[in-house]
Amino acid sequence: MEQWKDKRVLITGVCGTVGREILRQLVAYCPAEVIGIDNNESDLFFLSEEYQKHSHVKLFLGDVRDRDKLLRKMEGIDIVLHAAAFKHVVLCEESPGEAVQTNILGTQNIIDAALANGVQRVLFTSSDKAVNPTNVMGTSKLMGERLMTAANSLRRGKGPIFSSTRFGNVLGSRGSVIPLFKRQIASKGPLTLTDPDMTRFIMTLKEAVRLVMESVFIALGGEVFVTKMPVVRIVDLADVMIEELSEQNGYKPQDIKIQIIGAKSGEKMYEELLNEEEIRRTFELDLYFVVLPAFKSVYKSVNYTYNGLIRNCISEPYNSKNVMPMNKKELRTYLYSHNLLKEGNLCE
Repeated sequence: MEQWKDKRVLITGVCGTVGREILRQLVAYCPAEVIGIDNNESDLFFLSEEYQKHSHVKLFLGDVRDRDKLLRKMEGIDIVLHAAAFKHVVLCEESPGEAVQTNILGTQNIIDAALANGVQRVLFTSSDKAVNPTNVMGTSKLMGERLMTAANSLRRGKGPIFSSTRFGNVLGSRGSVIPLFKRQIASKGPLTLTDPDMTRFIMTLKEAVRLVMESVFIALGGEVFVTKMPVVRIVDLADVMIEELSEQNGYKPQDIKIQIIGAKSGEKMYEELLNEEEIRRTFELDLYFVVLPAFKSVYKSVNYTYNGLIRNCISEPYNSKNVMPMNKKELRTYLYSHNLLKEGNLCE
């Protein structure tokens, strides 16, 4: 990715699953400087130790709630990758004010600092839960997307290009179902499953971040990039993991049972990445769907023309109910090809 060479980049939430992988991939592309910000002191210390030989990587304690700090750290920055957020649904539901402070007001602080410093591009990492949200976390992510799009529509001259990217479950990441199933299999089960008919989009962390970093330079302003992903039935994932990992832990597959515990409050049976309203203004590219802004730019018109355009009209919402899920053979091959069935491997 030649576009990253000699760029000065700021990553928020650099200690998180996505932020850490962004940093890992970015360093290989020879940027001039990478600044990382996170409010997790312990993780930041260990990450700093890991990158101490990379003189162009500088990691700082900081919070997106601190507008003044963002203004200072964004001086001379070319590209901002905004990955900091509260992402756990239940915790955000129990502390909605905290979710607002970080996910909404923190995003506005990023926008203000980028405008003040003449940053070239800003990308916000969003979530499938922003589509038809049923909870505080999803609603706050949707508001983050809307803020980015609105900031782009109001920009003047050569101001920053603001955009967002939206993806679903990152297999193997902290808090995802694969580490949970691995721990339950190691303990001889049972595997707790909310509903056997539940479907989800899946992708690996490496895939998710690679597509995030590519979309930065495809963006023309105000779009939401939706990454294309395969679909899996959660019960099939449980079955395959039992079949492949039980003997590694000294058990037979039939020894490990699946316990149906019922869907959690606010949990959807299928995952949504494009809703009914958005498909009217969505283009399809090779690797993405691109949701164009609902409101035109106030100060300048944008010609939304992309390389690799497949079609500029989508006929149905992009959700895991409308996509054929992988069968068990395909799923098994996918998991092995991405090293997700190795014992102890929680993140690719």
